[in-house]
Amino acid sequence: MRLMFGDDEARGPRPLPARRALVDDVYDAVLGLLMDRVIEPGARVNIDAVARDLDVSPTPVREALTRLEAEGLVAKRALKGYVAAPLLDAAGLRDLYDMRELLEPEAARRASTHLDADIESELAESVVQMRAASAPDAEESFRNYRRFIDEDLHFHHLIAEQAQSPLLSEAIVRLRSHMHLYRLNFRHDFEDDTLSEHESILAALRRRDPEAAAEAMRTHIAKSYDRLGPAIARRAENASE
Repeated sequence: MRLMFGDDEARGPRPLPARRALVDDVYDAVLGLLMDRVIEPGARVNIDAVARDLDVSPTPVREALTRLEAEGLVAKRALKGYVAAPLLDAAGLRDLYDMRELLEPEAARRASTHLDADIESELAESVVQMRAASAPDAEESFRNYRRFIDEDLHFHHLIAEQAQSPLLSEAIVRLRSHMHLYRLNFRHDFEDDTLSEHESILAALRRRDPEAAAEAMRTHIAKSYDRLGPAIARRAENASE
């Protein structure tokens, strides 16, 4: 394809359309459909319907699904096309937490030496927002729960980004996407404990103490699994009855 230069070729080529921005926007939109359970776990992804809803062609939707497949959030099945990833079973969740215990304490350790005042304030504000969302409110129950876990995701992503390691950050973000999806589909009471543990992580980061930050993160992840494990076992038992 020959680029068109207009009347004066000396001015150089015209800017190409912002295709990357479109693909990124579509990716974010499709990810949102998965996270919000508009597309249920295990359900087929209708590319044409998603494209119509987003008012785009099917091509950027397919490209977004390719990226999501690499992240394990969708899978391509013979004769079915793309399907949303099913929820992790007990073994899958254990594996997810094992990976988190390997990666996130190291991210916290590194982040403690790179943290600036702006990010420290953003982390503190995230804790404030989580506390506000955890306040009892029957009418806003699910909306507040969603706000809480969104802030939980934001808190962990901020720390991962401050590790100054793109590969480490990317790996954590992918794991956290699965964790986020799981929490949206399996609600349980954990807000007070999570808040306390986040405050401990933030305190260690504020002290710029790498080992304390790593240990606080490790403790948080271990306790988070301890809270989820029995609940998952009970759900499995109920489903088999």
